[in-house]
Amino acid sequence: MSKSPLASVKDRFENKEKLVAAVEKLATKDLWVDRVNSTKGLAKVSNAKLMRLHTLLTQAKESFGTRDKLIASIAELAQRSKDKGYAERLGDYPLPRLLDLHRSLSRSSKRAAAEAKAPKAAAKPKKAAAPKAEKPAAAKATAPKAEKAEAASPKAAAKKPAKK
Repeated sequence: MSKSPLASVKDRFENKEKLVAAVEKLATKDLWVDRVNSTKGLAKVSNAKLMRLHTLLTQAKESFGTRDKLIASIAELAQRSKDKGYAERLGDYPLPRLLDLHRSLSRSSKRAAAEAKAPKAAAKPKKAAAPKAEKPAAAKATAPKAEKAEAASPKAAAKKPAKK
């Protein structure tokens, strides 16, 4: 069973103030797009979110160093490294979204590489589809009679406007 966010904070940082200080230390201009409410600050953010932010900031710092390198890596994986508009739009994304996008693109590129390496199986000829069974002649013959019976009924005549 996993620990509560408060227990995790106490185990790793002793208290919330030290966790907030660690997140603020990692949240430099190189990695972080500051969208925190200036009056409340990070001290009012939940422990679980702060723990996740600390983990993501640490991971990004170790793997990429800066947001620009992360964005360049995403553009490379998406095979859009020359597309400046795409890179500019990625610059507006928050760090967690960028990391999720990078993870997703790296998985799909690995999957595509594995499929390219795997020998393609010989295409098996498909069996000819069985012709659809036709309706019995009796069912075809009764359908027009049912329509005529509806047209002749007084209720159906009342619903349909009279032609002039």
